[in-house]
Amino acid sequence: MSLDDDLADAFEALMRERGYENRSEAFRDLLRHGLGEMRRREQPRGPCVAVLSYLYNHHERQLAARLTDAQHEHHEITVAATHAHLDHDHCIETLILRGPTDRVQAFSQSVITQPGVSHGQLHLIPVAVHRAHGHDHVEPLATHHGAHSGAGAVRSRSARARQRANPR
Repeated sequence: MSLDDDLADAFEALMRERGYENRSEAFRDLLRHGLGEMRRREQPRGPCVAVLSYLYNHHERQLAARLTDAQHEHHEITVAATHAHLDHDHCIETLILRGPTDRVQAFSQSVITQPGVSHGQLHLIPVAVHRAHGHDHVEPLATHHGAHSGAGAVRSRSARARQRANPR
């Protein structure tokens, strides 16, 4: 793969800033992110796992109760919750969520927009789900066995190994 000088310099700066040791891992992460974003747009109801974190003022009237009620009302997507006291007034909560992307996003937005909640962030990861051993298994979308690979200069390690073992 070739890049013009400006783009290569920007990529090198990004690698240094994020602490990547090599271009391959940086490229893989950028590709995973881009493919995840594309999947989210094309399949808004596709499965995901996510982390929602937010700060809130626990003195805000009934806020803690509203947040807990919201988690219970969405128990099918709320996997776990962690709560910590930051100071006399503020708490932080982190929720692990799993379910259809559109429902996870809607629930997260309803939490973040509660009066008294601040600094809400949703980190969403598209996944593939398959059933085995009587329950669902979740794996990152980019490594899903059913994912297609396109033609071109970029191939998976396993594809390169197969080609080396069986040259045409």
